[in-house]
Amino acid sequence: MASYNKIILVGNLTRDPQMSYLPSQMPVVEFGIAVNRRWRGTDGQQREETCFVDCRAYGKQAETINQYLAKGKSVLVEGRLQYDTWEGKDGSKRSKHRVIIERFQFLGPPGPPTGRPAAPQQAAPAQAGQDEGDYEEPSPPAEPGGDDIPF
Repeated sequence: MASYNKIILVGNLTRDPQMSYLPSQMPVVEFGIAVNRRWRGTDGQQREETCFVDCRAYGKQAETINQYLAKGKSVLVEGRLQYDTWEGKDGSKRSKHRVIIERFQFLGPPGPPTGRPAAPQQAAPAQAGQDEGDYEEPSPPAEPGGDDIPF
């Protein structure tokens, strides 16, 4: 049987991102967004409902989200749904869905960094299927007033 797990949401952060690290030192950031839906009911009245969604991102994306997003900022997230279950302190079974972010885009006017520190700079391990030697530094921008101007 075929399956497909993809979600795209646009909303506003309900709280500041919370950065943490896995035992492997991989950065992880968690935050919530509120997604609003507006419609007109059969009685002609304007209606609105809000859905609150927990999100999680890993790696460089986590660092960027932590540095530039804050409560109230708009963001588009694209990812997959993950279903978590656990046992509460009182012994009851608990569960919830969250979005594991694969891509995101800042929305709204650009702003300065939030002032929260980014993750410490350290050499990242090579991704699977990528040699460390495959990475090439971008060349620096050309100096102004150089001889490469065609006029």
